[in-house]
Amino acid sequence: MTTASLNPFQAPSHVDGAAGTGIAVVVPCYRERSHILDVLAEIGPETQHIFVIDDACPDKTGEYVRENCKDERVQVFTNNRNLGVGGATIAGYRKALEADANYIVKLDGDGQMAPSLIPVLLAPLIKGEADYVKGNRFHALGSVSGMPKSRLLGNFLLSFASKLSSGYWNIFDPTNGFTAIHADAARALPLSKISHGYFFESDMLFYLGLLRAVVRDIPMEAYYGSETSGIRIPMVVPEFIFKHYVNTCRRIFITYFLRETNVATLQLILGKLLLLFGIVFGTINWINSQTTGINASAGTVVLAALPVIVGSQLVIAFLGYDTRNIPKEPLQTASLGSTK
Repeated sequence: MTTASLNPFQAPSHVDGAAGTGIAVVVPCYRERSHILDVLAEIGPETQHIFVIDDACPDKTGEYVRENCKDERVQVFTNNRNLGVGGATIAGYRKALEADANYIVKLDGDGQMAPSLIPVLLAPLIKGEADYVKGNRFHALGSVSGMPKSRLLGNFLLSFASKLSSGYWNIFDPTNGFTAIHADAARALPLSKISHGYFFESDMLFYLGLLRAVVRDIPMEAYYGSETSGIRIPMVVPEFIFKHYVNTCRRIFITYFLRETNVATLQLILGKLLLLFGIVFGTINWINSQTTGINASAGTVVLAALPVIVGSQLVIAFLGYDTRNIPKEPLQTASLGSTK
């Protein structure tokens, strides 16, 4: 077992895309003593490297693994300061790329994910069908019924927000931390720009969307034991709303204005202008009618309502185009084609 102190901002030494040495599993840890050894023991023989990232744990989870885990594949790295789940995962990604891994799995150390599903998670990557694969706890009805109601509602709202901000209308459960990524996609990501906190998974989807990477869901069950979540809902909700809004605006501008303009661009522009005109014009005339006591004429009502109706239809048409504009060709396929 190897141990070291880790600088997660250091770029990986290998970036040329040569053949790697298989599968690496990244396990970010923060107060995971009660589950970590069981999680590591369940990781199958298909994995060549296991990187345990101790995110400056108060309970020294990394040291606990170092003393009690005898698996030669396990390497423990300790962050000098707490970076958050995203920062710890990014640190693990960098170590996996340095190890020249082809595929990188991110597995939480809290026992809520089954390591036995790693081969299932990797299958679309190995077959060349996807660049990034994530778990989806909403496929299995049994898993949904066992999910706390607060998480169920939160995941529903976050899933819709993530669809808007990432452009991946075909996926659900965006905060699921059980993921696998192809090394080509990981190298292409601006890792230093991705959120280091709880917004990490959603931000990953945003940047993968900008790369036009193919993302797939796989069904999985989640296990909720006695562990308590470290997420402080009142603090993260405003952050999530703001960041999803910013990412949505950035994605739409980059996709439909910067990289290209098409019929969807016109639909969005005209739709927003008509909606704005109809709402403002209608509001002004409604206030005037309330002030003077004189009802607005039929022509005025139509002039206010028609732009709102047409504008709404144009925005809906834009969303219809956007839902079909999902990446379909994996980056790894394009990479192979460019070398021939």
